[in-house]
Amino acid sequence: MQREEKQFEMLLEAVQNRLNDLIHAIGGMTNRLETEYETLNWPTFLDNYALISGHVTGLMKILSSEIGTPLRNLTVLPLMLTQERDEALSQLTDGRVAMFSHDLAPDYLRTKPDPGAETRLAIHETKANNLTTEAGIKQVAQYNKVISHVWDILNKAKEDWENESSTRPGIQQTSSMADTQALVAAVGLGNGLTVPVVPNAGVIPPAIRGQGPPMGAIPPVGAAPMGKIPSGIKTNIKAANQVHPYR
Repeated sequence: MQREEKQFEMLLEAVQNRLNDLIHAIGGMTNRLETEYETLNWPTFLDNYALISGHVTGLMKILSSEIGTPLRNLTVLPLMLTQERDEALSQLTDGRVAMFSHDLAPDYLRTKPDPGAETRLAIHETKANNLTTEAGIKQVAQYNKVISHVWDILNKAKEDWENESSTRPGIQQTSSMADTQALVAAVGLGNGLTVPVVPNAGVIPPAIRGQGPPMGAIPPVGAAPMGKIPSGIKTNIKAANQVHPYR
């Protein structure tokens, strides 16, 4: 009896360790999906999923091996049902189960699927078992026909869209290679550029000539320039016959 109890404790410890590894793997993957969703790539996601699948496979191997046989001969019954919050249960389940009430006990202790889901599954299984081989071949052929028809529609729509995009006026080619090369030659080498001849260059029109002194003329002393207020500072102009100190 003592040997069976020790073996049962070892089994529970192994199952608990495997379950803890599975919980940590699921938590790590959930955390990555929530925090690293912008940089998470597909190979990393597959690696995390493979880790979770490995823990589940290991747990199923433990339960299906000889060491897990005692669990099949045991029946789990609730010792106490309460509607009040159980802190010890909440801490043990990491806050997932706050109380073991009459509503939660059937869901956590059931060994079969939900009755509604089990009924629908039984209906589908019965229908599949009653299906003959000829009817199955006909349904597969009809399904392939529908898929092929949808595929043809998508390909035709793709071709029409590509043709419409290529012939649309707004997407026509707006550049010319000859014009581009001529522009590069004009900017880099000055090809094709000529100096324009401006008629009457340097001649002041009569209409402008009467409005002010001719170009190069010195206005009289004390006279204020056009459009400016006369300044109160007098300019001392030296005589023209004064000898320059550096001459």
